[in-house]
Amino acid sequence: MNRIEKHIIKSNLSVREVLTRLDILAADAILFLVDEDDKLIGALTDGDIRRGLIKGLGLDDSITKYIEGDPKYFRMTKFSFSEMREWKEKNYKIIPVLDDKNRIVDIVNFRIQRSYLPIDAIIMAGGKGTRLRPLTLETPKPLLNVANKPIIEYNVERLESYGIRHLTISIKYLGKQIVNYFGNNYNETLQINYVTEDEPLGTIGAVSQIENFENEYILVMNSDILTNIDFEELFGHLVEKGGDMIVATTPYEVQIPYGVIETTDDQIKALVEKPTYTYYSNAGIYLFKRKFADLIPKDTKFNATDLMEILIQDGSKILHFPIHGYWLDIGKPQDFEKAQRDIEHIKF
Repeated sequence: MNRIEKHIIKSNLSVREVLTRLDILAADAILFLVDEDDKLIGALTDGDIRRGLIKGLGLDDSITKYIEGDPKYFRMTKFSFSEMREWKEKNYKIIPVLDDKNRIVDIVNFRIQRSYLPIDAIIMAGGKGTRLRPLTLETPKPLLNVANKPIIEYNVERLESYGIRHLTISIKYLGKQIVNYFGNNYNETLQINYVTEDEPLGTIGAVSQIENFENEYILVMNSDILTNIDFEELFGHLVEKGGDMIVATTPYEVQIPYGVIETTDDQIKALVEKPTYTYYSNAGIYLFKRKFADLIPKDTKFNATDLMEILIQDGSKILHFPIHGYWLDIGKPQDFEKAQRDIEHIKF
């Protein structure tokens, strides 16, 4: 049985068989009863069995008499971010995802994943990595190991841990190696598809090659970033602030080695001795509403900054999200060496 099937039962099972199934599930011990059309009827835990026995039910009674008839669930086509956070905080661990016909299509397990976000992710992994040669002569940069894992796998693993189920990887240079490494499924939860850039399409142009999206939000990120960004906070900031697009940023400090005079017209208003100014740089991670993917032209070089310019001109609300954790763009040999030193201290 796969990870979804092991949580699903039908009413023909005996109480003894149900207890056996719950025992096998151990820490994930909850079952969902479905009818003949695979529609959700209710949930069942060992606690429900125990309470049923206390009330006088027996081992020969139908398990339908033991079930909790109003289980929590997510609706695949209707997502509530506040509801998801509330259920996490109330310590609900295993929650089914239903389609419009009340059939279970997914299982969310908050014991092993951080969140459940309605996002389609795209990782841009087509670059040649020329600045890292000779390391990239026979290996694409995304597959270079930091410690014992390819750079890109840290990002794939992190996306999967936030409940993201659909990922597209854009490939070009030595792209077949990436396809061979990941295949089309990661940890039985993350479905991976691929698009190939015949010509370089910029930092976001490959999105136009994706024909179907499953969710209302799209996340695009570079493959050569090493980061422990909190994707739930990123998504929550976009939703709660009513934004159309959010750009992850990383702080960049500039120290001025001299006293700086602040003036209005010709009049000195203040003197700041050797100040430090903080600016925010583009971190190569973008999250936006699906409808804006239609603005990305097909077979044309197009950067994320081009999309940002269009949305700014249209009066759309673009937010920035400072990354307060770790972030490193592995572009040069010095960056690659730094990643090898830092990796043991990054809290993923």
